Amino acid sequence: MKKLLLSLSLLLIAVGLSGCGYNTIQQYDEAVIAAWGDVEASYQRRADLIPNLVEVVKGYAAHEKETLTAVTEARAQVGKVQLGKDVLNSPQAMANFQQAQGGLSSALSKLMVVVEKYPDLKANQNFTDLQNQLEGTENRINVARVRFNEAVRIFNTSIRTFPNNLTNNFMLHLPRREPFKAEAGSEKAPSVKF
Repeated sequence: MKKLLLSLSLLLIAVGLSGCGYNTIQQYDEAVIAAWGDVEASYQRRADLIPNLVEVVKGYAAHEKETLTAVTEARAQVGKVQLGKDVLNSPQAMANFQQAQGGLSSALSKLMVVVEKYPDLKANQNFTDLQNQLEGTENRINVARVRFNEAVRIFNTSIRTFPNNLTNNFMLHLPRREPFKAEAGSEKAPSVKF
């Protein structure tokens, strides 16, 4: 009789643990980390392309030094933001990262305005290739952000729903993750003037 009770107890514990969500939470946590790695890789690709773009533009628009300096400084600011797994758990670190990337995006926008002023530059094949690469990179960044936000949503939902919330509260203690958010003022369409 004792063996039967012991067997039933072990069976109940095994069934209970299989539905606790521990493995599911771990899988979702790893998905968030992998998605963040994709975001970082996309930003790194952009950072790697910018020096080439700046050098090509320098050759054609040497007197637009202020804009080129702004792009170079913005890229340097992005390089100063140290990233790691801990950024996923720190809303302030995430905000600093997004602020640095926003500054770089703004500087690149100004650079593209300079390009419009120089038809010879636009005709240069090297510049056209780099511009296409940069546009593709910006698209990759957006896709990586969307995928990251989806992974964060799935993870956050998993640690807040029953029974996973019990597993997280008593065993894992994983915090909610912060998704990417739009920059302040981005809800307004930019004005284009010719």
